Amino acid sequence: MAGVDIRAEGLSKRYRLGHARRHDSLKELLGETLRGRGAFLRSAPGEGELWALRDASFEIRVGEIVGIVGGNGAGKSTLLKILSRVTYPTRGMVDLYGRVSSLLEVGTGFHPELTGRENIFLNSAILGMRLAETRRKFDEIVEFSGVEMFLDTPVKHYSSGMYVRLAFAVAAHLDPEILLVDEVLAVGDAEFQRRCLAKIGEVARGGRTVLIVSHNLSTVQSLCPRVIFLRAGRIEYDGEASSAVHAYLRSIEESSALDISERADRLGMGWTRIADLSVSAAGGAALATGAPACFRFRSEKALPHLSCRFTIYDRVGQAVVTFDSSVRSPADVDEPSLGNELVCELDELPLRPGRYHLDASLYTGPELQDHLEGAAFFEVEPGRMRGRPETAGDDNGSVCVPHRWRQSGRAATWT
Repeated sequence: MAGVDIRAEGLSKRYRLGHARRHDSLKELLGETLRGRGAFLRSAPGEGELWALRDASFEIRVGEIVGIVGGNGAGKSTLLKILSRVTYPTRGMVDLYGRVSSLLEVGTGFHPELTGRENIFLNSAILGMRLAETRRKFDEIVEFSGVEMFLDTPVKHYSSGMYVRLAFAVAAHLDPEILLVDEVLAVGDAEFQRRCLAKIGEVARGGRTVLIVSHNLSTVQSLCPRVIFLRAGRIEYDGEASSAVHAYLRSIEESSALDISERADRLGMGWTRIADLSVSAAGGAALATGAPACFRFRSEKALPHLSCRFTIYDRVGQAVVTFDSSVRSPADVDEPSLGNELVCELDELPLRPGRYHLDASLYTGPELQDHLEGAAFFEVEPGRMRGRPETAGDDNGSVCVPHRWRQSGRAATWT
């Protein structure tokens, strides 16, 4: 049996609200300073305390790939920060047996005024790579990141995708015994994400240990045989991936049963929030494949440049389709009479029969104002897509695309 790489016992982390606090480590202070948020003392509004993590105990063996899932505020990032020694637990202990490389936030350890080349050496040093080692792997890092043309450009001019490509390239080439990755693969194009996943697989096949925090449940299930599900700072489930994901989806559905105004699991600046939403079919009928459907969102107040983005997921948490009101079409209509409402209308619902849920977000320009996971759950009944019957079936996928056939002779039919 393989040895243990990570052993955690009773890990708990408390943050005091409404009190100035010191950073828990030089690494945390340095990371925030380099991102332009560095104040040695900082305060948070409100009073009391928040337990971001409570009594988390687990062991991870050498060579395991373990996913960590959970809703907003579940304690996922706090756990990885403790494992990375970026912050320290209030209670409990953790033993790490091996060299750790972590990628916790886009741009951590990058100085905006330095070039990509200079930041490779800076970030490598922060992660513990020796200068000679960085020089030896420099060409590999640059090639993997794909930012060769911008290597001597200050990173303040980089897009978020370029930032994360360079940061991941440095972290992945550190040759760690333990690699910790926190939600950074949500940034970047599909090709780079594929390369990142391949690199993570390569690291794991080399007998190294990998922990991944991600909201991409399909990625977690395909990559991680074992998944830890965190809820309100506690380990709710630790075991086989599909069972953990199902437990997580059940918890999201439980949250969606609450009135939206009572939901505290939100992200965003909060200048306005989603006050109400509905998913409906024409004339009060049931939602059905190929039939008209309407997604209606009401914000607490109207703000300039307000937009809505929502993603629909299937029953196993795979993203199916995303709608974004900020991406305009000639068919879009501006109706001042709608006030605080944003309405997305579909002439033909392209979803096959089954159960779905959606995550919804409000933006003002590029600024996220509100985000809700599991904002609504809904069922789609069997229907017809332009006359073609569509029935439920696990092997049929989730999307029904309008199409037609051309063929010679009489079409064969089976009854």
